Amino acid sequence: QVQLVESGGGLVQAGGSLRLSCVASQSAFSTYAMAWYRQAPGKQRELVAGITSDYNTNYADSVKGRFTISRDNTKRMLYLQMKSLKPEDTAVYYCNLQYSTNAWGRGTQVTVSS
Repeated sequence: QVQLVESGGGLVQAGGSLRLSCVASQSAFSTYAMAWYRQAPGKQRELVAGITSDYNTNYADSVKGRFTISRDNTKRMLYLQMKSLKPEDTAVYYCNLQYSTNAWGRGTQVTVSS
């Protein structure tokens, strides 16, 4: 299991920006496709953005052009830069492996006020 710890969430006004970070416990992090997910109250967890080990990215339609996923394998870090935030982006955000089973971390709360 890869332990993951998310940070960087907070309260922001609509149109604002946040940068989320996630640190992994294993150096094998560099070999995994990673992703950011989110879960809003009363809704299922959904994929927000993914990045492969060779830096190919994919995004949910709802965040394309606003969010950017990136990684720093030397630091075992995953990032999500979020711009032009909307109230509907309010959720708990999690990082995890994209194509393998792994335990979920605690996530980080993002709240966007209108």
